[in-house]
Amino acid sequence: MGIIVQKYGGSSLADAGKIKNVARRIVARKEQGNEMVVVVSAMGKTTDQLIDLAHELSDAPEDREMDVLMSTGETVSSTLMVMALHAMGHDAISLSGGQAGIRTDKVHRKARILSIKPKRVHAELDRGRVVIVAGFQGLTQDADADITTLGRGGSDTTAVALAAALGGETCEIYTDVEGVYTADPRIVPEARKLDEISYDEMLELASVGAKVMHSRAVEVGGVYNIPILVASSFKEASGTLIHGGVSVEQFKKVRGIAHDLDVAKVTVRHVPDQPGIAAAIFEPLTEAHVSVDTIVQNASEEKLTDLTFTVSRTDLRKALSVIEKTAKEIGARQIVSDEKLGKVSIVGTGMQSAPGYASRMFRTLSDAGINIDMISTSEIRITCIVEEDRVRDAVKALHKAFALDTPE
Repeated sequence: MGIIVQKYGGSSLADAGKIKNVARRIVARKEQGNEMVVVVSAMGKTTDQLIDLAHELSDAPEDREMDVLMSTGETVSSTLMVMALHAMGHDAISLSGGQAGIRTDKVHRKARILSIKPKRVHAELDRGRVVIVAGFQGLTQDADADITTLGRGGSDTTAVALAAALGGETCEIYTDVEGVYTADPRIVPEARKLDEISYDEMLELASVGAKVMHSRAVEVGGVYNIPILVASSFKEASGTLIHGGVSVEQFKKVRGIAHDLDVAKVTVRHVPDQPGIAAAIFEPLTEAHVSVDTIVQNASEEKLTDLTFTVSRTDLRKALSVIEKTAKEIGARQIVSDEKLGKVSIVGTGMQSAPGYASRMFRTLSDAGINIDMISTSEIRITCIVEEDRVRDAVKALHKAFALDTPE
């Protein structure tokens, strides 16, 4: 048997009983002769509680300190899991992300893994121990070795990256759902669980709102060809396998519907329509580590235009502070923002070679009385920005229009 890398989400570790349940699952795999490396998230809603506590003390807590604070949630989970395993008579040890050899860049709260040198992990496995790694965190590569976090859902990325670094054949992600569904089953009860899905499709779904997987985890899995199993920690079910060998021809062209309510729109009005203006607007946002999604520029009138883009709501305040300074420099007349938006997307590899998907999506939303604010596309995705309170209706309508409740 080889090295098995597993990850358990916060809902799977929400209390002592659930931690014991996960420990029993780990022991069962260990007793089959496997070497076990297990990545854990913070218990339940711990991360949200820590963020709320920080904002009770400060309107704008410093990012470095927020990383130190938020990393403690996973540390608590990892130590409690080891205690549960010890109580069952199995040797185990907890490691922080830094102790596991994870090194990142310096972008606090959104760090990216630069390297993993899992020497300590191998050493502990050689001693016959189960290794429990605190997910979602690492250390910067410089001499300061500051604690960083990988963004919400980053424990998925920790697990997949460790699987790649350790030479694991697969990575198992356990959560409170049985796999990847054609839509959020809380919105669409008839949504189906997919048996398998390609890296590209899963990456698009995760990038536009599907919470079941962290997008960078899927990206790492695709780069290193690490199949990822997404399954329930509460029941024995087959789950969904994310891998690169899915045949496009055997599937419907649309594989899933994703939605996201973490959307804010910024419009910079009466921008001079001349070379270099777009760069002047977006370069400072990049330097502030603000990710921009959909971008629309209106037709120019009298050599002036409006430029609109979307960011996450959590980045809106930072984006506005950057843009206000830039707007003065370039002579823009006004900045307008809107937080009451969401996005809904259809995703499927086959869409790139077949016509009609955009028109069917737009007609479906029109028939449901849903106005489209902005549109963005890729080869395998079409995304519409709509009013926040119509997102659920849009998901339901599109799931039905593309017959995703029908087995493939």
